[in-house]
Amino acid sequence: MAAPMRMIRFSQKFNIYQDLGHSLLPFHCINRSPCQQVSRRFFAKDVFKSLIAGKSLKQVAFASFALGLGVGGTTLFVGHNWNRLKVSADTKTAQDVKISKSIRVNSDDSGLKLTLYQFQTCPFCCKTRAFLDYYGFSYDVVEVNSVTKKQIKWSDYRKVPIVVVNDAGEGGPVQLNESSVIISLLESYLTNPSFKIDQLKTFYPCIESKEGRKTVYDFPNRYFIMFGEKEPKTTPDARKSERTWRFWADDHLVHMLSPNVYRTPSEALATFRYFSEVGEWEKNFSTLERLTVIYVGASVMYLLGKLLKRKYKLKDDVRESLYDSCNEWVAAVGKKRKFMGGENPDLSDLVVYGVLSSIEGCSAFQDALIHTKIGPWYYRTKTAVQTNQGAALRHNK
Repeated sequence: MAAPMRMIRFSQKFNIYQDLGHSLLPFHCINRSPCQQVSRRFFAKDVFKSLIAGKSLKQVAFASFALGLGVGGTTLFVGHNWNRLKVSADTKTAQDVKISKSIRVNSDDSGLKLTLYQFQTCPFCCKTRAFLDYYGFSYDVVEVNSVTKKQIKWSDYRKVPIVVVNDAGEGGPVQLNESSVIISLLESYLTNPSFKIDQLKTFYPCIESKEGRKTVYDFPNRYFIMFGEKEPKTTPDARKSERTWRFWADDHLVHMLSPNVYRTPSEALATFRYFSEVGEWEKNFSTLERLTVIYVGASVMYLLGKLLKRKYKLKDDVRESLYDSCNEWVAAVGKKRKFMGGENPDLSDLVVYGVLSSIEGCSAFQDALIHTKIGPWYYRTKTAVQTNQGAALRHNK
């Protein structure tokens, strides 16, 4: 017997079915870019102490901005009207950017032409790539300079990841923003290919609200898969669990990363050198751009890591908070199944893996492997992602 469903009508033409009893939650979209600008001289420990002593996160952020140093960093999505995020008049500019690399999977029969605009080690970009790779999508990659962001100057939306879907409908290419929306929308497409990408995009509206004088833009549907009239093959409890852990990854796990990988000035610098290596910055950016991002980015992220430790109330030894999060996930997966999704990864496996993969080359991750039992699950998921194991499951959705 089919699970109880309720119908949500977004238009006269399309109906969406949602699990009965699970209402849409107003999750806030919080993304982080991997660096902000700050002068290299601020590496001095005493300068950092005097700068942040008694200061709130807002005060430090405002001061950095006033000095011309605030680029990127931890930002709330203060987006735009959702209908404006469709690439149309500016498509020529978007198509003229340099493709950093192309991922090609011979078995890809999705019919989609995808371009991913990313920072290689941004956790939100990493979980988007984990999804694309697991399901065997072919796609082009544009590596974005995290300081100038000149590769996305054509876009009103100024954060990554961005996925542009070419030949998506009669209106031309469609721009998809926000990692969880991208994942949910493409999962919906795989589940029910009768939907077109531009049609599916209308099912993930942006909701505008006010918090004091600040305007907040929210995507309340971002964790929901749209089945249309197709009956889901998973249980309501399984879908609820998947949404819960996807939210946990965005709302909790990502906040463990910066305070750990930027824990000391030397760790911060080593982290950005790792970012440069895996992001192939020597190939994609000029020497001046690369060195600016490494040294300026490392300095400000060391400072920001201290502020985030305080904001999210991490333990004095921030490693312990990272270990606690890894242990929480491992305990939830349990000993009797390979993945949270059972025999195969579900979306929560892919996003938690993606978030952690962003720091795989950092000492914080190596410490987590030693002090927690995250390793076996992590490397099982990594193998599934890198070998496109989900591609065989497309037609069974």
